[in-house]
Amino acid sequence: MDFCEGFEHFVRTQEPLASYAWLRIGGTAEYFAEPNNTAELAALLKRCREQEKSVRLLGGGSNLLIRDEGISGVVVRLSHPSFSNIEVDGASVHCGGGARLASVVSTTVGLGLAGLESLVGIPGTVGGALRGNAGNNGEDVGRWVSSVDVMTADGEVKKCAGGELRFSYRESNLDEFAILATQLKLETGDAAELTRRMQKQWIVKRAAEPLPEQNIAILFRNPADVSAASLIEQAGLRDASVGAVKLSDRNANFVVAGPGAKATDVQQLMELVRSRVHEVFGIELTTGLTIW
Repeated sequence: MDFCEGFEHFVRTQEPLASYAWLRIGGTAEYFAEPNNTAELAALLKRCREQEKSVRLLGGGSNLLIRDEGISGVVVRLSHPSFSNIEVDGASVHCGGGARLASVVSTTVGLGLAGLESLVGIPGTVGGALRGNAGNNGEDVGRWVSSVDVMTADGEVKKCAGGELRFSYRESNLDEFAILATQLKLETGDAAELTRRMQKQWIVKRAAEPLPEQNIAILFRNPADVSAASLIEQAGLRDASVGAVKLSDRNANFVVAGPGAKATDVQQLMELVRSRVHEVFGIELTTGLTIW
């Protein structure tokens, strides 16, 4: 059986991937799937298993580096509205894993629900935010999660709740193939005050990051008690670059890809920074980028 048989309405071949990643770098996907519902996603995963096709899930693309030569196998993107709904019932919020985190933050703040306002400006999807326990200023999304619906690589849907869920600094135990949806329990607050608080954090965050129109990504996670950006600057790498890729002059832990940039440029710059910081401080930086 041809891999695409019966899936022609949501699977494409040789799809260019650069436009799906913030860095705007990368080759093509052998197969690119945007299923319309969980049934189609489950059927797709079953066929991947039967035909021994590797399969990856594409989120918001903010922390993704796609290799220049492209990707064999299947790339899945949960872009259909059935995966991105946001429903609010009192202080309980149900949202799809494909929903933009920014949309959930603005929706809840506007309704006077407190808890997520500190996450303003964090890119990506709800699924990605849960998997990496996104946070800012000592707050993180995991604190507010009551349950999560996931799909395994076998296409089975499971609900995780209570003691099954574990969140720590920028990590969780949500390692199944896809996060389909989550239930959040927030607190009631004053919408106007929450909006002011969110806007203040947004202004501070924007001032310390590259311009939004640039092709950017964060290179490394912050080690304990120190920022990766400060280590990079103190190591004398403020102006470091490789090819068409350079470190941001607003935050040295961001990489900026210019016209003609290649994934290999990013990887070489990452290695330069990692080795220099280790040489100067004896600290091994951990990459914040997922490399495909």
